[in-house]
Amino acid sequence: MIVTLIVLCEIAFWVLLAAGLGLRYAAKMPRLGAAVLLCEPLLEVVLLVVTAIDLKNGADPDWKHGLAAVYIGFTVGLGHSTIKWVDARVAHRFAGGPPPVRPPKYGMARAAHEWRVAGRWTVAAATALALLQAAVWYVGVDGDTTSLRSWQQKMLFVIGINLVIAASYTLFPKRDPHGGAKHVPGPPG
Repeated sequence: MIVTLIVLCEIAFWVLLAAGLGLRYAAKMPRLGAAVLLCEPLLEVVLLVVTAIDLKNGADPDWKHGLAAVYIGFTVGLGHSTIKWVDARVAHRFAGGPPPVRPPKYGMARAAHEWRVAGRWTVAAATALALLQAAVWYVGVDGDTTSLRSWQQKMLFVIGINLVIAASYTLFPKRDPHGGAKHVPGPPG
């Protein structure tokens, strides 16, 4: 049941996004479109409540409960930026808006962009970690929390990978092939 709900939440996310943007741009009802977009977090609340009820009713915590926590975490950390990304493209394509801003390609501007991306992924993974830990405490010492702990390790890996990527752009900035964006080292120490 949890997996089905996760799939339904993902489908509903995109349906609400399309409906909100359709109301905003096609129907010229920006306030109603914004109201529909603000319903997005309700999906995660429903998923969280159903997952807690499932555990409360004695379900053994397994990968599905961990996946629910991860889905909620990733929606918290990446949902807003995903909506903004899609909104900018829809506004440009269908409403005469300006072209979407592309991320910088070179130098420290690219490094700063990668740190922002890493920050969003870290928020997502940290939210999932917190929800997973809450589930571990909720289940208690008598339950088998191995799968929940496994998801926690995966979230730490996600944080680590994103920090390594951002740090690599800082330490080894990509150079502009046309001579711009040279690496300027920071202060020592």
